[in-house]
Order: sequence, then C-alpha cells, then structure tokens
Amino acid sequence: MADTVERVVVESSAETKRPKSVRVVLLALMIAMMLAMLDNMIVGTAMPTIVGELGGLEHLSWVVTGYTLATAASTPVWGKVGDMYGRKGAFLSSIVIFLVGSALSGMAQNMGQLIGFRAVQGLGAGGLMVGVMAIIGDLIPPRERGKYTGMMAGVMALAMIGGPLVGGTITDNWGWRWSFYINLPLGAVALVLVSAVLHLPKKRAKARIDYLGVALLTVGITAIVLVTTWGGSEYAWTSARIMELIALGVVSLIAFVWWQTKAVEPVLPLHMFRSRNFTLMSVIGFITGFVMFGATLYLPLYQQSVQGASATNSGLLLLPMLGAMLVTSMVAGRITTSSGRYKAFPIVGGALMVVGLYLLSLMDTGTTRVTSGVYMAVLGLGMGCLMQITMLVAQNSVEMKDMGVASSSSTLFRTLGSSFGVAVMGALFNHRVQHVMAERAGAAGRHMTEKSAALDAKSLAKLPAPIREAYQYAVSAGTHSAFLLGAVIAVLVLAAALFVKEVPLRGAAQATAKGDDGGPLPVIDAV
Repeated sequence: MADTVERVVVESSAETKRPKSVRVVLLALMIAMMLAMLDNMIVGTAMPTIVGELGGLEHLSWVVTGYTLATAASTPVWGKVGDMYGRKGAFLSSIVIFLVGSALSGMAQNMGQLIGFRAVQGLGAGGLMVGVMAIIGDLIPPRERGKYTGMMAGVMALAMIGGPLVGGTITDNWGWRWSFYINLPLGAVALVLVSAVLHLPKKRAKARIDYLGVALLTVGITAIVLVTTWGGSEYAWTSARIMELIALGVVSLIAFVWWQTKAVEPVLPLHMFRSRNFTLMSVIGFITGFVMFGATLYLPLYQQSVQGASATNSGLLLLPMLGAMLVTSMVAGRITTSSGRYKAFPIVGGALMVVGLYLLSLMDTGTTRVTSGVYMAVLGLGMGCLMQITMLVAQNSVEMKDMGVASSSSTLFRTLGSSFGVAVMGALFNHRVQHVMAERAGAAGRHMTEKSAALDAKSLAKLPAPIREAYQYAVSAGTHSAFLLGAVIAVLVLAAALFVKEVPLRGAAQATAKGDDGGPLPVIDAV
C-alpha cells in the first residue's frame, strides 16, 4: 500500500513538472526548426551582395540548389539513424553540422567554396526538421499533440514573413556574411537546451545502416531535384541532359524500392505504406508542398509586378495567407486534442485549397490588394487544416520504432512536392508570360522575357509604358495559368482525404503501454 502511494506521488510530481520542462524542450526544437526555415529566405535576400563580392554569377543558382539537394537527400537518412541509434544524438549531430556549414559559408572566399559549404549546411538542415518532428512524436502522444501544432505553424509563418526583412536588415547593416553567422548563437542555444533537458532512451541497433539503400535513394532524389531545378531554365525539358536525369532517377528509385524488400534494416520500410492513412498522408503532403511553395513564389511576383507593391515588404504580402494558416492550424489542433477526431480537417482543407487557388486564378490587372488578400486567406485556411494534421496522422499510423522514418518520409514528400510545384508552375508561368508578351509587344516583348519571365522592380520601372502594361497583363495571365493548374492538382487532396480512415489517436496511456520498442519512455528533466 505504501509503495502504491509512493508511486502515485512520484507520478503526480512528474506530471506537475512535465508542462514546464516540455515547454523548454519545445523552445529548443522551435529554434532549430526556425534555423532550417529561415536560412534560404535570409540568404536569398543577400544574394545580390554576395555575387557582387565573390563573383560567379553563372553559378549563383547552385548556392540554393546545393543546399536543397543535400537537404532532400539526407532527410530520410537522418530519420533512420534516429530510429536505430537514438534521436537525441542524431538531432544534436544535425545541429552541429548545420552550424559548421553556416560558419564555413560565412568565411567563403569564392563562389565555389560557398556552394560546397552550403551543401554541408544542407546536410545538417536535413536532420533539423526530421529531428523536431520525431522528438515531438516521442514526447507527446498523438491525442495531445494537436495543441502544439499552432506553435509550429507560427514558426513557419514567422520565418516566411520575417525572413526577407531580417535578411535585408542584416545584409545592409552587418554585411552578407552575417546572414550565415546569425545561425551560430541561435544554434548554440538550441544545443545547450536540448543537451541539458532532453533525455531519450539510448538505442543501439545490431543491424548496420543500409548503405546501398542510402546510395540509391540519394541518386534518385538528386536526379529528381536536378530535373525540377534545371528543366526549362538551364536546359530545355526535351534536352538530352534532362532525359538522362529522368532515366537515372527512375532507374535508381525502382532499384531502391526493390532493394528495400531485401535489406535487413531498410532506410524506408515499405511496410509503412500498407497503412492506408500513411500512404494518403504522403500523397496529401506532396500536393500541399506543390501548392504552397508555388503560391509563395508567384503571389509576391504578381503583387510586385501588377499591383506595384514594394519588394522589400514581400514577406508581408503573404500575411493574409500565413495568418489564416496559423489561426486554422491552432484551431484544428485544439479540436483534434479535445475530440480525438481529425478526418474532417483534410476534407475541409482540400476543399478550401481548391476554392482558394481557383479564386487566385481569377486575379487580373484590375484586382485590388484587398481582394487578393481575401483570396489568399481562403487558401491559407485550407493549408492550415492540412499542414500539421498530415504529420500527426502519419505518425499515428506507424509503430513507435518507425517514428523517425515516418517523420522523414512525410518531410521528404513535402520537399519533393515543393520542388515539383516550383518547376511545373514555373514552366507554365514562363511559357504563358512569353507567349502573351510576344502577342502584345511583338519581338521586343519576346526578346525581353526569353531568358526570364520575372523582372525586378527596377527593370520594370525602366520599361516604356506600353511594354510595361503588356508585361503586367502577361504576368496576370501567367499567374492565372499557374494557380488554375494548382486548383486542378489540389482536387487530388480532396479525393485522397475522402478515403482517410479515422483511426483513434493514441493517448498518453496507450503511448505508455507501447513505449519505444518496449523500452523505457522518454524523460525530460525539469528546469
């Protein structure tokens, strides 16, 4: 009896301490998440200054491409390493690699060095998002996880809005190198907090890492990202180089899938896809990434070129969409936590996304900022119903031992979706703009946009009035085509959501019963 009373007191004490200590760990995780999301946006603002000092304009795109390739290729590997050898060690290692890459990038003396160091940074970034999602999956049962989704959506919105503003401020006042150095103090805080407060069960898998699977998946992902990056810009879509990359990617991924059926410890266990919900969430995540990153790329372009908005405040132009996404994500998380029900959110989110994208496709040269803001808000409401619910349902669909690979797979599909979204919507946008410019401005219009369909504000201001008006009409036509395609693609989200099976979310008691491979549960020190 006394032993029972003592155990109850200890458990009660632990429950009292848990909220505060969980918040400390979440703070560290959100800092790491912000590092990964802010980086490209801050660096993008500093690009003109970097090229002015280091030169190498012809290799400029590789500063982003190298980072993206390394991030995409390493994402599934980090998830598997965390599952096999422990999530805390994998997460801390990814932070260290990211910070080393940041420091080296800040010290780069030429464009070649910067591209190489950005790739190192991308290797670390691949583990940041996966680590955050997987650790949250370890610490917080799915039934209770919804209340924290608003925090993650808030970080995402803050990064998208504040990234360009922070990048411009840092570059103007401290120099472009601090666009990388700024990561060091933030990363150090995350390292200290995670090291001191978070204690997860140590793991040591007997099987070795599936190196052949890693190699095949890396080659396949690299080929896919290069196709979406180079197609229509560096090389024509029908060129030999693009065809070779497509063939390499397809063969590598087919070989990867075959090998995963033979590997002792596969990088991406195919048994996860036997779960209907996990497969559907992967599809929904891919399409959400496709739509979201396409929208965030072309909405500011439309508002700057057609509505005359300032490029400096490009992040603020997305506020209606991101604000609606944040609010909806918080509400959806709270309702999911209190009721345990979630199927309605992918369905409503898919429907709102289709409507929002269709409304955005209606924008023309006469659309006001208020009207476009309302359209963006509708799209944001839809994405808010989907962004965190997809990860939540995917994690709830697998065993605890596969939490890392489930998180990395969801992240990877969203990343690949964003690459395809930017490439496909970009190709359609460029083709439409060039076609309309040739129709309305003749040879001069065609020549002006043959290298790039996007003009900055300075170039636009120098154009004669008839050419400028033709370009504004062409941009509105291009965004119409891009968003109309997005609306058609988004119908697949709605269709997939209808087939989601509402499996009860695991609560604290169920998570405790299952543990992690039957081992001890995660521990967080009180602070």
